[in-house]
Amino acid sequence: MSETGVSELAIQIERYEQELTRTSASTHTLTAYSADLRQFLEFLSPAGTAPPAPSAIDVLTLREWMAALYGQGLDVMTIRRKVAAVRSFFRFLVQEGTVAVNVARLVRTPKAPKRLPDVPSAEVVNALIDGVAAGRLERAHPARDRAIFELLYGCGMRVSELVGMNLEDLDRSEGWVRLRGKGKKERQVPLPRKAAEALERYLSERPVIRDERAVILNHRGKRLTPQGMAYLIRMYALSLNSDPTLHPHSFRHAYATHLLSAGADLRAIQELLGHARLSTTQKYTQVSLTDLMAVYDKAHPKA
Repeated sequence: MSETGVSELAIQIERYEQELTRTSASTHTLTAYSADLRQFLEFLSPAGTAPPAPSAIDVLTLREWMAALYGQGLDVMTIRRKVAAVRSFFRFLVQEGTVAVNVARLVRTPKAPKRLPDVPSAEVVNALIDGVAAGRLERAHPARDRAIFELLYGCGMRVSELVGMNLEDLDRSEGWVRLRGKGKKERQVPLPRKAAEALERYLSERPVIRDERAVILNHRGKRLTPQGMAYLIRMYALSLNSDPTLHPHSFRHAYATHLLSAGADLRAIQELLGHARLSTTQKYTQVSLTDLMAVYDKAHPKA
């Protein structure tokens, strides 16, 4: 324990959080990793006892921690994220010279289940966007809402990319938009006609606010948050489609799958989505094959 009564482990976790902030980690990563490491600290401090120093944490301790996570009934993806948070924390400790070895790398990460994304059909997506465009709901900012849907589906953006998009990222004359994806990697994607039209209409109504460069604003004239966008998508999906399964990422899945079904090259889709590995994009081929088999089973006389 330090002179202030704060454990060395708690101090190092706080320093790591400061490092994440300094290196411009995403808000989602910072929030999730901070919560995961605070829970890790609590596990190592039962009944208010002092946790071990970082250098005293060994593989056995980490395995006991993972067993406790399984005992809580957490799903595999949540456990994988928590392991990633602890690994990243120990990597920081190694870089700082606090510990000699990243013991978290010696713990096996549970395998992720092979899940195919739920992809809405083109008819479902277009019906929803048409409903938004028709103003079937009385909303304060219908032009903005339509632009959000058109951009998510028309450009295959991540929610973080859309809410993080600034006015200077738009090349409206050439029909391109610059996106900042995971790891701060930038890419350019084409702006399709309907998305461009919806965007122009929204920008003509968007209030000019000094020092606010965000394209998509909330009702207070500030940058719309990912949580705000998720709420907006869910509200429209429930109200217009009675579909609770649709979420912002559904439109990115639909974008990729519908392009692939229409004959687009897989590597071109990889570039458009900003995937670092082709294997990440290949999951959409599995979705397309599943759809084809469903059509075959339904229509072929020998199925």
